[in-house]
Amino acid sequence: MELIVFDLDGTLLNGKGKISPLTRDTLAELSRLGIAYTVATGRTLHASRQLLSAHQFGLPQIYKNGVMIWDPAAEKVLDENYLQPDEVTHVLDAITSVGLAAFVFSVEQGNKHMAFHTPPITAIEKTLVEQLGGREALFVDDISALPDAANITNISVLGEPEYVQRVKSLIEDEIHLVAYSGNAWDGDSWKWLDIHHAAASKGGAIEFLRQQIEITRVVCFGDSENDLSMFERADESYAPANADAHIREAATSVIGRHDEDGIARFLRKRFGLDG
Repeated sequence: MELIVFDLDGTLLNGKGKISPLTRDTLAELSRLGIAYTVATGRTLHASRQLLSAHQFGLPQIYKNGVMIWDPAAEKVLDENYLQPDEVTHVLDAITSVGLAAFVFSVEQGNKHMAFHTPPITAIEKTLVEQLGGREALFVDDISALPDAANITNISVLGEPEYVQRVKSLIEDEIHLVAYSGNAWDGDSWKWLDIHHAAASKGGAIEFLRQQIEITRVVCFGDSENDLSMFERADESYAPANADAHIREAATSVIGRHDEDGIARFLRKRFGLDG
């Protein structure tokens, strides 16, 4: 079976972070034809579930860059790579030492998704707390409520680039951690940093899926640094034109921009969906 794997932000989603009408119709056509597809994203499950629910994403899904593989049909976790207590302590010490707030995400018994945070300091951190509190199926609480045996998927931080980079530098000596960063939603003046266990990657998750669902070929789409491990394991890899230059260079080929339905147009031509 050939499996199509989509990154979300900057790839399958348009510039507004939505699935466009053309992409929606294309996914429906793929589903009708029995063409298998799934998602491999840096997002969490709770931040993606509602977005994907109406688009026939029925196969196991890759979240937090491979930290979690979720089976929506059975509603259970198939594989996970959680942070260890000493790693969590190291990251929290690094974040608090530069004066930023830490956001700790976990999955508890019964697939309960939690977000714990240290006291927000900046206005953008306070905004993030409010936004997290408004997400469906996500429970938000103070860091003091973090269980000792929590299943921590990732720790995130948001702030000015200088301070975010300092956090990244403070954890670079920890070989069991990996960190990805990028521009926050407010533009170039703010950066986010997401930290999880180094055993997790989109590429590793794809190999897991090969064994689980007997995949013969993988065709993937991605635009960021966290997609490179997926490119390495896939039979074909495609980057939208909006991806960074080194991502485009690593891809099999470059397709149209994410905000111009690049994937949908590519797939419609590949599978003859326009007649």
